[in-house]
Amino acid sequence: MYNLLKGKRGIIFGALDSNSIAWKTAERVHEEGGTFVLTNAPVAMRMGQINELAEKTGSQVIPADATSVEDLQNLVDKSVEILGGKIDFVLHSIGMSINVRKGKHYTDQNYEWTKKGTDVSAMSFHKLMQTLYKSDAMNEWGSIVALTYMAAQRVFPDYNDMADNKAYLESIARSFGYFFGRDKKVRVNTISQSPTPTTAGSGVKGFNGFIAYAEKMSPLGNATALDCANYTVSLFSDLTKRVTLQNLYNDGGFSNMGVSDGVMETFTKE
Repeated sequence: MYNLLKGKRGIIFGALDSNSIAWKTAERVHEEGGTFVLTNAPVAMRMGQINELAEKTGSQVIPADATSVEDLQNLVDKSVEILGGKIDFVLHSIGMSINVRKGKHYTDQNYEWTKKGTDVSAMSFHKLMQTLYKSDAMNEWGSIVALTYMAAQRVFPDYNDMADNKAYLESIARSFGYFFGRDKKVRVNTISQSPTPTTAGSGVKGFNGFIAYAEKMSPLGNATALDCANYTVSLFSDLTKRVTLQNLYNDGGFSNMGVSDGVMETFTKE
């Protein structure tokens, strides 16, 4: 450990269980000397083991619906109070599609479900940053990171409306990141992660097959949840003070591949 985050304070959204990227990130932030508040929606908290993580990392848990500005304001205010000062880092690790969960095809969406998924997965990021910005709750040179996926740029048919949500999320990161950088010296980035076997990701149709495909396509293999946690720690640290408005791929090289020998072998076997 390098004490990269010693003395830094933050908020981590979305830790559900030990498979989640937010959970691994919280563990790594704790190891690097950072302190933080954990938060998730009340319904997600009932499904997961967030209290176990809180005990392990000496953190407090504040339930918050990330689509509620009132809840977010309460979260930010209490976090500053609990942590003893302004915030240095925030992880937005939230995503949900009712259409995916209910098996509705992209060409046959229930638009009320679509709106709910967009609010949870993307608009919540704007609401969070607006709350932090208006409250002047971030320290200068702070860092905000959201997790995304390459379906924001390329077609992955079974990713459904989550692809649209991630595209919107990345646009918000750039647009709000400009104002946060200009006015508050805070950096905002997204990490585009390999397909990762989390509880949320496993709900996508054919997910296990795609993990195997991505593994064969990527020269370094798929990035794990721990790899993503380590990358996030680097973005929270002072080592990346001038990195902002970026969508950063943590995918073993997948995003720059056309085809790999391993994939070609599947199609050229007699």
